[in-house]
Parts: sequence; C-alpha cells; structure tokens
Amino acid sequence: MATVLLVRHGRTTANATGVLAGRTAGVRLDRVGIEQAARAAARIAAVPVVAVVSSPLERCRQTARALLSAQQGEPPTQIEKALSECDYGDWQGRKLSDLAKEPLWSVVQSQPSAAVFPGGESLAQMQARSVSAIRRLDAEFEAEHGPKAVWVAVSHGDIIKSVLADALGMHLDLFQRINVGPASISIVRYGANRPDVVSTNTDSGDLSWLAASAPPTEAAVGGGAGTE
Repeated sequence: MATVLLVRHGRTTANATGVLAGRTAGVRLDRVGIEQAARAAARIAAVPVVAVVSSPLERCRQTARALLSAQQGEPPTQIEKALSECDYGDWQGRKLSDLAKEPLWSVVQSQPSAAVFPGGESLAQMQARSVSAIRRLDAEFEAEHGPKAVWVAVSHGDIIKSVLADALGMHLDLFQRINVGPASISIVRYGANRPDVVSTNTDSGDLSWLAASAPPTEAAVGGGAGTE
C-alpha cells in the first residue's frame, strides 16, 4: 500500500487574525507559517516522495514549494482542485468571533453533516470530493510506483480532518474531535482491507523510517513492534 502524508498549510495572516479565509485570493503564510512549513519540509526531507499534490490556493502552494525545496531531485507536482478549501460561501472573509454568534455555528460544531454554508457548499460535499480525490490519487501513485511509494497532499484543516475521519471510519458528525494544526503532518495508508491511520497532527519527530521498509499488509495483533 502507498503512504500519503497529509500536510496542512502553515499559519496565515488570516489564521493569526481570526478570519475565515476560505477561498479568498492572496492569503499567504505569515512569518510563523513560513517557519512551520520549513520544519515540515525538514521532517519530510528524509523521505523520497514520488509526488507532491497541492490545493490551488496560495498558502498551500507556498507550503508545497517549501516541501519541494528540501527534497533531493524534483518530484512531480500537481494542483488538485478537489483538495481546495471548503466553499464557505457568505461566511468567507468574516471574523470567527462574529460567525460564532450565527445559528449555523452550533450545527457546524455538533452536527456538521447537516451544515450547509449559505452561498457555498455543505461539509458533506466537501468530504465527498476530498476523500474521493485522495483515494483516487493514492491508487494511481501505488499503481505507478509500487506499495512503498510515499506522496504528499498539501491541503486545509477541514479537508484533512474530513479525510482522517473517513479513514478512521468515523461519521462526519464526529470530525470536530480531530485536530489538525498548521503545517502538521498526518499519515494514512489505504490497504486492501481497511485504511491504516499511522499518525495524526504531528509537528515534530523523525520520518526517515517511512523510507526504510515496506509497510505491513495486515494489522499486527497486540500492536506489533513499531519502527526503530
């Protein structure tokens, strides 16, 4: 099975000021976000990735460029629209503190599967397109490069949370229990029997073990020996 590294973009000027950026053009990484992206790049540098796929939004493309700069060689890159931020519609560009007063806010928190953003998309639609894209790309990279292939998907917090919820077999209504910080790395493998969620929301730690051996094909009863 191939391995996908789900990387959220680094912190942005909108994140730092409590604004829901959505798909607003021109939202870039701030100084902290640039440093976060560099740390993520350094962690992944020990792993020869076969491709880097990014959301089309600038903050993700910035983060992807940082990851690529730390790689030996030039792995192919591509833009995937299905990994773009949720279409928050009329909520886009507004302060989170103001949005928290809206009736829809409690729905987003407690029953996200029922949340539809005015003038935008539903969280269920967001999950369906992003999960479909990740699974499709993963199958393509494994078919081309084999089961030891490692690839990177650079996307957004709610996108990655929804992908992790699917991989964990969680209903979308539970996805707010998952945290995905800026420039964090989560690791998923899609096996023949089930997805294997290796890690979530990590911002430190050695990843060189990903290049050392082929991933297991079955779950180890009792937990297994882990990595060295």
